[in-house]
Amino acid sequence: MFKRICVLLLVVGFLWASFVREASAQSGSAGPAGAGGTVLRTIGFMTDFDVKDDAVGICKAVMNGVAPGVQIIDITHQATPYDIAQGARFLAGSSPYFPKDAVFVVVIDPTVGSTRKAIIAHSKLGQYFVLPDNGLLTLVQDRDGIDGVRQITNPEWMIGAKTSSTFHGRDIFSPAGAHLARGDDWTKAGPAVEVASLVRLSIRSAVVDASGLHGEVIGTDGPFGNLVLNVPAETFAKLGYRVGDVVPVQVGDHLYQLPFVKTFSDVAVGKPLAYIDSRGRLSLGINQRSFADTYGVRASTPISIAAKR
Repeated sequence: MFKRICVLLLVVGFLWASFVREASAQSGSAGPAGAGGTVLRTIGFMTDFDVKDDAVGICKAVMNGVAPGVQIIDITHQATPYDIAQGARFLAGSSPYFPKDAVFVVVIDPTVGSTRKAIIAHSKLGQYFVLPDNGLLTLVQDRDGIDGVRQITNPEWMIGAKTSSTFHGRDIFSPAGAHLARGDDWTKAGPAVEVASLVRLSIRSAVVDASGLHGEVIGTDGPFGNLVLNVPAETFAKLGYRVGDVVPVQVGDHLYQLPFVKTFSDVAVGKPLAYIDSRGRLSLGINQRSFADTYGVRASTPISIAAKR
């Protein structure tokens, strides 16, 4: 009898230990919990603050204070200062790689402290965007659609009743983003705003006419100095060029004869090329060199390409 009791106790102990391990594993895999026990949403964070001082760290500390354990993914903090158009491109380029319920806190805000609105926008895909109403949302709105907007006016969604006039990233956008991440009701942030009233950027697209394609340089890809053009691959395809062709590209006052290739190593080191970049846009580069620095080309420089004959 004694042996049977010992065996029974061992079996019960083993089963209980297995149950505890399974419960712990399931709890751990769910991630940090927000309001009502919901899993915290991921935050994508982008600014033009740079990382030389403490601004980015302070904002992330504020977010974690409101939503402890929240995952914050840094998109970039080295956007060109005050460049809203670049910020709009970065936001539209990165948001598809985030979860469908992600929260984006975006602070490129040259008119901070003015009458411009601090808003939360909800896309038709389910993502939230916490940012100034200054055009940053233009490309996301065009692609994904926006089905609701709120102005952030509730002090409980800010760092305090008295906010700085020059650091809304810390005082308004970061805490509001964290409230969303933990699952708080976004209608509590403030009054509804008409989607049609959102500030929009004037985004120029390349055009094709009888004389060829006409566009412009919209920026460079970070430290590499490749020129990014406002020419989607499908627009460039209308000119009839194929991989291996030489493409005459007028950039400002200079005409370049560029091989159209798949990647940089298809030409010798130091040689220029035209290619379709990872975002599906026509770009100009030099293998292991900076096109922008070598030829002194900057954003807004006009470009044109004649159709293939």
